[in-house]
Amino acid sequence: MMFSARIPWSPSRRLLLAHRSIPFFLPRRCLSTNQLDPLIRHFAADLALNQPTFRVPAHRIRILSEPAQFYDLLLDMIQRAQHRIFISSLYIGSTESELLSSIDKALRTKPHLKVYFQLDINRSTRPGPSSTANILLPLLREFPSRVHVSMFRSPSLRGIFAKLVPSRFNEGWGTWHAKVYGADDEVMISGANLNKSYFTDRQDRYLHFSSQPALSQYCFDFLKTVSTFSYRLLPVIPTSDSQADRHSYTRDDYTLHWPDPQTHPHKIHQRAETLLREFQKTYLDKSKSPSETSSTSNCADATLFPLIQAGQINIHEEETTFQLLFRHLKTLKSVHRPLLDLTSGYFSLYKPYQDLILSSPGVDCRIVAASPKANGFFGSNGISGRIPEGYTLYEQRFMKAVKKAGRLWKRTSEDAGQGVSLSEWAKQGWTYHAKGLWLSPSSSSLPVLTLFGSTNLNSRSAHLDTELSFLMLVPSEASADHETKPSPNLPLRKALAHEVDRIRSHTVHWKGEERKVRFTTKIIVWLVKGML
Repeated sequence: MMFSARIPWSPSRRLLLAHRSIPFFLPRRCLSTNQLDPLIRHFAADLALNQPTFRVPAHRIRILSEPAQFYDLLLDMIQRAQHRIFISSLYIGSTESELLSSIDKALRTKPHLKVYFQLDINRSTRPGPSSTANILLPLLREFPSRVHVSMFRSPSLRGIFAKLVPSRFNEGWGTWHAKVYGADDEVMISGANLNKSYFTDRQDRYLHFSSQPALSQYCFDFLKTVSTFSYRLLPVIPTSDSQADRHSYTRDDYTLHWPDPQTHPHKIHQRAETLLREFQKTYLDKSKSPSETSSTSNCADATLFPLIQAGQINIHEEETTFQLLFRHLKTLKSVHRPLLDLTSGYFSLYKPYQDLILSSPGVDCRIVAASPKANGFFGSNGISGRIPEGYTLYEQRFMKAVKKAGRLWKRTSEDAGQGVSLSEWAKQGWTYHAKGLWLSPSSSSLPVLTLFGSTNLNSRSAHLDTELSFLMLVPSEASADHETKPSPNLPLRKALAHEVDRIRSHTVHWKGEERKVRFTTKIIVWLVKGML
C-alpha cells in the first residue's frame, strides 16, 4: 500500500467509494444566487454540474506575496501538525536541510504523526548523492512505517526512447507538477517547488486555507489515488526475481518499488484515467449532497473548484473549464468590458486558449510573462540555456497573432485600455514563476474569479505534465443590504487585486519584438514542440 492513512483504503473503486462515510463539511450548493457577480453566475452553475466544489469562508483564506512568507508558513505548518503532513512537489532541493530537519523533529516529538510525499521520479532521481531520493533516505530508514514517498513517472516516455533519453532530458516527456502542501486540516496551494530559490528570490503565488477539513481531505485523497500508479521509494532491498517485483529496480542506496505487477509502468494510461475520474466523481457526488453541518456554511463563502489536467492520460478539466468560461463571457450582455489578467513564468499560451482570447473582442486581457533574465533557465549551460530565447520566439508569434486579429492593446485613459497587452516581469536578482489568471467585471472593479495552482497554461501543461489547479469564485455581495453592510468577501477581493497590482508593479512593456532569436533556437523549438 502506497499511503497508510487513518482511513483504510485501496485503489479499487469499491474502497474508494467507501470514503462516503467520511464526514464532509459541504453545504447544499447555491451557486446560481445573486451572491455571485452576473459575469460568472451562470458559468458557475454550469461548472458545478461536473466539478467538485468546496466552500471556504473568506477569513479562512490568506494570500501570501513573498517567497519567504511561503517558507515560514510551510515550516510553521510542519511544526503544528499533529496527525499528518502531505507534500506534493516536483522535487526537494539538495540543500533543504532545515526543511527536512523540521519534519524529522515533528516525527520524533509526535508519535502518531505520518508524512507523505508525492514527487516526480525523473526530477527526484537525478544521478548523484544530492538527489531528492537520496536525501529522503534517512527519514525512510528512521521512520519506515510513518514516512511514505511516492514518485510519479509520466507514461509519455516509453518504448525505445525510455532507454535512450538521458537523465535530465527525460523530464521533457512530462512531469508530476502538482504543488500541494498540507498539514492536518490546512492546506497551501502554490506553483512553487521546495528549493532555496523558491524560498528567497523566485516569485510565485501562494494561497493558504486554514481549518478546512474537506478541502484538505480532498488534496490528501488525490495524492493517495496517484500513489497507486506511482513508484514507492524504499531503502535498498535485495533484488527479487519474483513476478511481483519485475517492474521494480534498485539504484544507488534505494529501491523504486512498483506497486502493481499487473500493469506496466509505461502503460498506466487507462488505469490512471479510470481512478482519477472515479475520484472526481466521488467528490462531485459529495458536493451535491446536503451536509449534516450545512447550517454552519454561508452561501456568501468563496467557492473552489479543483481542476485536474493530465493530457497524457486523457483528463482535460482545466481545458474544458477554460472553454466553458469563454463561452459564457462571449454570450454575456453587459455595459462593462470584463478584464482578464493572465500570467505565466513560461509563457507559450496553449493554442486553444490563445484562440479563445483573440476571438473574444468584448474581453480585455493583460498578460505578464517573465523577461529573459527572470526565466529560471537564464544562463544555464548547454541547450537549456536557449530556453529563454525559445520563449521569446513564442511571445513573438503570439503578438503577431494578436496584431493579425486586430486585438492590440489601445489605451483609452491613463489607467485603462482595450484589447490584449503583453508585459514582461523583471526584478533585479529575481526569477519569475507565478501563473494563473484573475477575472474582473470591469477594469475598475475587483476580481471575482481566480485560477491558481501548478498550471503554466501552455501546451506542456495541457498535454504532458500532471497538474492540479483550483478555480476560486468570490461573491461580490453578502446580502440585500450590502450598501450598509459591507461584504465579508471585500477584503479577499481586495487581496486578489493587490496580488495583480504587485505583480504588475515589476513589469515593463514587452521588449521581445526587439530581440533576435537565432535560427538554431528556432530549430530546437521546432524539434521539442510542446515540451518547452
